[in-house]
Amino acid sequence: MASTLTLKSGSAWTDAWRRCLAVAPEAFRDDRVLNLWNGTWQADGRALPATTPVDGSPVDGPPRLDGTTAHRAVRASLDQHRAWRHVPLDERRARVAATLDALTQHRELLALLLVWEIGKPWRLARADVDRAIDGARWYVDGIEPMVEGRVPLDGPVSNIASWNYPMSALVHAMLVQALAGNAVIAKTPTDGGVACLTLAAAPATREGIPVTLVSGSGRELSEALVRAPEIGCVSFVGGRDTGAAVATAVADLGKRHVLEQEGLNTWGIWNHTDWDILTDVVPKLFDYGKQRCTAYPRFVVQRESFDDFLAAYLPAVRTLRVGHPLAVEHPDDPCPSLDFGPVINAAKAKELTDQVAEAVDRGAVPLHRGRLADARFLPGQDTGAYVRPVTLLNPPPSSPLHHAEPFGPVDRIVLVDTEAELLAAMNASNGALVATLSTDDRATYERLAPQTRAFKIGHGTPRSRGDREELFGGFGASWRGAFVGGELLVKAVTYGPAGERLPGNFPEYHLMPSAA
Repeated sequence: MASTLTLKSGSAWTDAWRRCLAVAPEAFRDDRVLNLWNGTWQADGRALPATTPVDGSPVDGPPRLDGTTAHRAVRASLDQHRAWRHVPLDERRARVAATLDALTQHRELLALLLVWEIGKPWRLARADVDRAIDGARWYVDGIEPMVEGRVPLDGPVSNIASWNYPMSALVHAMLVQALAGNAVIAKTPTDGGVACLTLAAAPATREGIPVTLVSGSGRELSEALVRAPEIGCVSFVGGRDTGAAVATAVADLGKRHVLEQEGLNTWGIWNHTDWDILTDVVPKLFDYGKQRCTAYPRFVVQRESFDDFLAAYLPAVRTLRVGHPLAVEHPDDPCPSLDFGPVINAAKAKELTDQVAEAVDRGAVPLHRGRLADARFLPGQDTGAYVRPVTLLNPPPSSPLHHAEPFGPVDRIVLVDTEAELLAAMNASNGALVATLSTDDRATYERLAPQTRAFKIGHGTPRSRGDREELFGGFGASWRGAFVGGELLVKAVTYGPAGERLPGNFPEYHLMPSAA
């Protein structure tokens, strides 16, 4: 098959870059993207080389600023914030709506950039762009009651996000934060997405929305983007180690914060017999190679049902479609429908492969190993960032695959014999964002679900981050600060009545929203 595949016509990185130069010449140069601060695109910072996970070829990397310049950018953002917070709501709404119109016009290009920069399959890349646009429009249409009696923060919102959802998580949040009356700052993820974010920021800047977009080392820029007194709120999405350092800083300074951190989302199976539903859902759980904060990498299965579970699970996992997201049989064919392409880079692929080998060496049982030989690749392309799907039974407690989120296509199965063991295994990571329990008996679900430490719990169906009015947060170490989603996202970046306690996980209290 590989010898017959070719790159889809007009989809090369050079094609995408040429279109970026035409659409936003103020933000792109022939050899680099620019930083955006003080309302101006700046040719500063040191542009680093980068490669795409898709085939290892060169792409344009982030222009990394130093800490001193980042502080200047933050001070300039505060000046923008003090002006923007007094702009009437109707005008803010009109400017955000115009930005969304422009993003809609360039939807295909934004998605193509996501394919090349972070390896997202075409279907999922377009969905990421569409969720950002549609979600922000929901706020534009319904913002009045959300901001009634509320005022913007004292300083800009600083956004530090992971690379996996540049549009539907980061750009969406930035536009809602601006709609609520705040200037916004974002650090581009180190691992990918700088061109997509730059293209998305260009129309917002043209519309006069106070957006700052900078690149750099998290360690070097954190003093400015987290601890600077000008910052009104810190919004972070990422791992627990980095998140813990951010949490310590914002707690010390008393800053408003929203810190979404990883957690081990689990799917429990207890007294369950409707296996057809599981067979249908398993391939969907591998979307984007489980590189999602709401992925389910761990199944906790009642030992008595393990044979039925395998009969439902294995045929489904063997159907997974993997490969180059733009490899087609004929140049004008539509992009292939894939479950996932590469992981974010070759280093991550090696880390996962090594962890799997080590877990098996220490006693884990490999139940399934996909074959990259069956994947859709271009002839001779670099496949260093691709990982075959793997399913392991009972990885040892000493393995990271026992207790941590892999952020790759690796499923783990843990067998249990009692309800107490089921709950302990589902709660192994001290809090999670989502969980699911498959059980035939509704009463059993209603009894066990409240003991599962996840913000959202499904009964036999997966839960997601959600859009629009759906709330989102996490239990335990998976979340710190204000919960978001629906009106809570607006409340997180505005001040309300004196003494208001926002739903969230804070050092001094934990408060769940009325409907999670």
